[in-house]
Amino acid sequence: MLLTSRFYTALASSTLGAALVLSLPSAHAVSFNVEDAQTHDHWQSMSLTLGDERHFRAVETHSYSDATLSVNATQGVCDLPWLEMRVELDASQGESRTVNLVPARLRVDERERIHSVAEFITERADNGFYAHFYLNDIDQLIADMGQGEQLFLGFDQGEQAPWYMTFSLDGAAPALARMQTLCRRAS
Repeated sequence: MLLTSRFYTALASSTLGAALVLSLPSAHAVSFNVEDAQTHDHWQSMSLTLGDERHFRAVETHSYSDATLSVNATQGVCDLPWLEMRVELDASQGESRTVNLVPARLRVDERERIHSVAEFITERADNGFYAHFYLNDIDQLIADMGQGEQLFLGFDQGEQAPWYMTFSLDGAAPALARMQTLCRRAS
């Protein structure tokens, strides 16, 4: 499988390479219907539906033309949100799989750095490359995002310098609050 994104090229160096290439038993990529979308400065909040399945999202699409950062929640389990970054690739992917697991660091403004692991995933028939973050305290991160100006992400690349991305938090507070309200109302 050839991944051509600048993001993947930066992260898939030989030090990361095939360290953890695992199959991901995932469903085919699907498109959800976007409902109730509202803009909040650099962020948006919305409902995503497909049949009876409902998710709620606060998403930042301003900082990069080919990358988004989102906080997501699912109807019925609103207290278990997750953080995800999506980078657009040049082509739809032929298979769903975990490409790698790498140490990651997150920080809102000058607050304490949060250590995490990012799982890099592709989905069959989707032109996105996803980073899912495993966080011990997502609630504190969401609270910090609502009060901050920027979210810094750093991905380890072995012996090479870490690779960084920065996302704007302008509008994150109302987008995150609305996402959580929509989810609670639907549950």
